[in-house]
Amino acid sequence: MSQPDSRHAVDRPDAPPRQQEEADAREMAGALQDEDPLDVAAAAWMVRLQDGLTAAEQDEFEQWLAEDPANAPALARLQGTWDSLAQLPAAAVEALKASLPAPPSSASAVPRPRRRASAASSARHARSPALSRLFPRAAAAFVAFVALGGAWFAWNSWQRQPTFEQSFATVRGEQRQVLLPDGSMLWLDTATRADVSLYRTRREVRLSTGQVFFAVHHDAQHPFDVLTANTRVTVVGTRFSVRRTGSGLGGDGHVGVAVEEGHVRVAKVQEPDAAGNAVDLLAGQSVIVGPGGTPGPVGNAVDMAWREGRASFNGTRLDEALAEFERYGDTGLVIRDPAVAALEVQGSFNLRQAAAFARALPQVLPVRLDTRDGRTEVVSSGAK
Repeated sequence: MSQPDSRHAVDRPDAPPRQQEEADAREMAGALQDEDPLDVAAAAWMVRLQDGLTAAEQDEFEQWLAEDPANAPALARLQGTWDSLAQLPAAAVEALKASLPAPPSSASAVPRPRRRASAASSARHARSPALSRLFPRAAAAFVAFVALGGAWFAWNSWQRQPTFEQSFATVRGEQRQVLLPDGSMLWLDTATRADVSLYRTRREVRLSTGQVFFAVHHDAQHPFDVLTANTRVTVVGTRFSVRRTGSGLGGDGHVGVAVEEGHVRVAKVQEPDAAGNAVDLLAGQSVIVGPGGTPGPVGNAVDMAWREGRASFNGTRLDEALAEFERYGDTGLVIRDPAVAALEVQGSFNLRQAAAFARALPQVLPVRLDTRDGRTEVVSSGAK
C-alpha cells in the first residue's frame, strides 16, 4: 500500500518524543476539528492498523467495531479510497501530492463553519483513539486523509478523462472505415456522425445520426457502449450494427440494432433494469427500439449489405425504399399517390444506381414513370 505524503508531517527533530506527540496531537486536533467524528475515528484506526496493533490494541479495535454498525463501513470506505488512489500512475501521484494543502497551524488556520455533530457521532468521537497516542508518521497520514475529499475528486476526475476522443462523420453518399486505438473498427455509412471516447475503464460511442457497423475488439475489462437517442447498446467484443436515421428503412425515429457475431445487450438509458426495458441479442438477431427507448420483439438480423453498397428490400414500402436511395444521393424520383407509395418492393439493389432502380420499377410493380420539368414521378400504370 502506498504511504501518505510525508511532507504533511510536522518535523520538530529537537523536541522530546512526548512533546512531539503532544504537538502532533494539537495540530491534528486543529486540522480535524471540522471533520465528521466518524471519519476521524475511522481514519485513526486505519493508520494504526498500518502500524500494527498490540494484543490490547486489537481488543480495543474490535470493541470499536462492535460499538456502532457504522464504524466498519466507514473504515472500509476510507481503505477503499486509499487503495484507489494507489492505482494512479507515478506522474498523477506527484501531481496529486502537490495539490494537497499543507496542514493548517493554529496561527494560520482559517475557521470554517463547524459541522453539526449528532449525539451518536460525538460519542463515537469520544471513544476514538486518543490523537496524542499516534506516532508522528501516523499524524502525517491522518492530516493527509483530511485532504482525501479533494483527492478523491481528483482521482475521479482523472478516471473520467478520456485517453482518446474524436468525432467521425460522413457526408451524403460517403462511407468510411475507422480503426480505433483499442483495435476496434467502425464502418460509417452515409450521412453519419459518431463521437468516440475511450476511457481507462470503458469505451463509448455516441451515434448522433446515421448507421455504423462495429467490429469491437474483445476486452472484458473495458465494456463498449453505443448510445443513441434513448438507447444504450453494451458489448465486450462482437460485430453488430446500430442505425438511427430520419428517413429510409426504419427512419421514423426508431433505432435498429443487428448482431452479426457475439452477444449484445440493448437497453433503455433510463431504468435499464426495469421489466421490458432491456433485451439480449445473439448472432443473427435484431431488434427495433421505439422513440421512447423500449426494445421491441427480437427478430432475425436485418441484412447489412449496405457495407457493399447495396440495399435488400423484403416487402418494403416503395416510399421507404426510395427514401433509402435518397440517403446516398438525389434520385430525381417523386411519389405523390399514397397508393403507389404503399406498394411493396422485393429484391437487392445497388444504392448508387438509382436510375437502374427506377427503370426496374415498371417491370415489377403496376407503375410507370412520368417525367416532367426535370422530375420523374412514379405513378400508377392505370393513371391518366
